[in-house]
Amino acid sequence: MANHKPPTLIVEPDEGVKPMREAIDSARKALLIKQFSFNEPSLVEAVKAAHGRGVKVMALLNPVRDTGERDNDGTFEEFKKAGIEVQWTNPAFVVTHEKSIVVDGARAYVTTFNLSEKHFTERRDYGILTHDLGQVDAITACFTADWHRLPFRPAPDSELVWSVVDARRRMAAFIDTAEQKLYVQHPKFVDLSIIERIIHARHRGVEVHVLTGGLHGLHADDLPETCAALRLFHRFDIKVHAQKHPKLHGKLIIADHKRALMGSMNIHRNAFDRRRELGMVVHDRNAVEGLLAVYKRDWEGSEPFHAPAPLEVMPTGPENDI
Repeated sequence: MANHKPPTLIVEPDEGVKPMREAIDSARKALLIKQFSFNEPSLVEAVKAAHGRGVKVMALLNPVRDTGERDNDGTFEEFKKAGIEVQWTNPAFVVTHEKSIVVDGARAYVTTFNLSEKHFTERRDYGILTHDLGQVDAITACFTADWHRLPFRPAPDSELVWSVVDARRRMAAFIDTAEQKLYVQHPKFVDLSIIERIIHARHRGVEVHVLTGGLHGLHADDLPETCAALRLFHRFDIKVHAQKHPKLHGKLIIADHKRALMGSMNIHRNAFDRRRELGMVVHDRNAVEGLLAVYKRDWEGSEPFHAPAPLEVMPTGPENDI
């Protein structure tokens, strides 16, 4: 029988590290951890403590960023030394950007935030705790497939959204279903097929608000296309704002105050085509209202943003490549 316990929304940095510490501390039998970046000290210690009390812990950690940075080497070695089963994520993907934890095979956390201190102290991020056993089983199945380097094909009718499987198509379909209002909160706009669907929503008469982080934190290679997209939005009468506090890292789209799409994937071709990513379509009324309240608060604290011309931010030579 399906578990109908409603999902729980997590909002960062409002709630800090507490929800994830409670998640790890609550484990009694098993923890499956798949993370892009995991180096928050108290959570590392909590996982080691779980292992120490007999919880079967398995961890998949992303080895290296696109930029060459290695966030997880220290945590990997700590887990290995503690006797925890840990390995690097599936090399079939350039990067594993998914952020998920499965607890006791009964509940799962899907988040936009990494398990790093800055995401609990200074960045706008979101998470969902789901008790839906179908979703928990799917996240577990993907973990198992990635652990053993096997293919994974999700159910087509799931509310989970996976890369590199169906995320672009699912995000486009989500945007296309908006009838009156579309609220977008994303830091990057580097996929023309999704940008076109956002513009088409406005053309259909949907009121569209786009909340960005401005140019904060963008890689040099992403700047020209993101600036071009934001300038196109202006030309099609889409309101564009930039928020400074908290710094934007979360990825969220809300349609008609009724449903939301949140997860690890940026609006970026690499997120759809080259990376392991996980998102979720949220229908629960309380969770959507919570997300909408945060969006509106961030919008009210933001300012209109006019992006520079793409050629003004174009990398000029190999010395600027990252």
